[in-house]
Amino acid sequence: MKSCLCLFPILFGATIPNAAPADDPGVNIKAAKDDIEFLIGKDLVTRYYVGNDVAKPYFWPLNAPGGVPLTRAWPMAKAETGETTDHVHQKSAWFCHGDVIPEGVELKDKIKGVKGVDFWSEALGHGVIACGKVGEAKTDKNHAWITTENDWITADRVRIMEEKRTIHLYDLEGARLLVLDIDLHASDCPIIFGDTKEGSLGVRVRDAITEAKGKGTLENAEGKKSEKECWGRQSKWCDYSGTIEGKPFGLTILDDPANPYRASWHSRGYGLHAANPFGRAGSGFPAMADKTELAKLAKGDHLKLRYGILLHAGDAKDGKVEEAFEKFVKLGKGK
Repeated sequence: MKSCLCLFPILFGATIPNAAPADDPGVNIKAAKDDIEFLIGKDLVTRYYVGNDVAKPYFWPLNAPGGVPLTRAWPMAKAETGETTDHVHQKSAWFCHGDVIPEGVELKDKIKGVKGVDFWSEALGHGVIACGKVGEAKTDKNHAWITTENDWITADRVRIMEEKRTIHLYDLEGARLLVLDIDLHASDCPIIFGDTKEGSLGVRVRDAITEAKGKGTLENAEGKKSEKECWGRQSKWCDYSGTIEGKPFGLTILDDPANPYRASWHSRGYGLHAANPFGRAGSGFPAMADKTELAKLAKGDHLKLRYGILLHAGDAKDGKVEEAFEKFVKLGKGK
């Protein structure tokens, strides 16, 4: 299938248009050469990194109301005393998958144990998600959004897939909601999403709210709590909350019920929190123990996924996560 190969250089800069007005009093977006800022008024909600030096685009920080960061700062910033420094690839928040198999493409440089391309880790031989274009930011009073275009590239610098990723920010009157509309396009060859737990919309919460170090709580929509009760299960949302400087805060990942594949939760007590729609029996997820059919795209096909990241005060109950999920679903239907 040589016709599906597209040699594509990694080292190129994203094209950035004019940003939204800096004095916009509502939700707004400011795009620069290497990053995009998402703001509510003058308060930074997150910064999205898209420069040439990143293995894949990522959000950092993710700030709850009041400017309270909910994700780990390392390795982007020097580790604080006692802060964990494991899993260098878990940079605050990101989207990718740990085994993307391009049918018909010879992979000369790859990671042991991975059938295709590993976009999750940053070990020698990993793939790169390169942001090549950033569209014009659009805003209204309580909502701003921007579309980016990415190329999924092998360690051999061969593009195997294109992606359009539209990122929305909503002000939910006391909570912040980021929404990712993801359109994966098998532009160059057929794609198989391999069976691995290492995926896909991932967040590394800060140590203060983890089960392992911060006495935080993992909780899903069914009210199940702890890694033991949530890991590898399916639920429409999963929340990670705990106390930061004496006050409760939380971060919830929302799985749109319209997604063609439901996510299993690769969420751990040490702080990883991820929605994975591609893991099957080999992943070890209890919810997928009898599932072996992999997600596949024929050449030219698209796969559309939608996820939310809710940043809130309080735990899942006080933060009104269920109500926010219902708003998230309605917003998706109104696109």
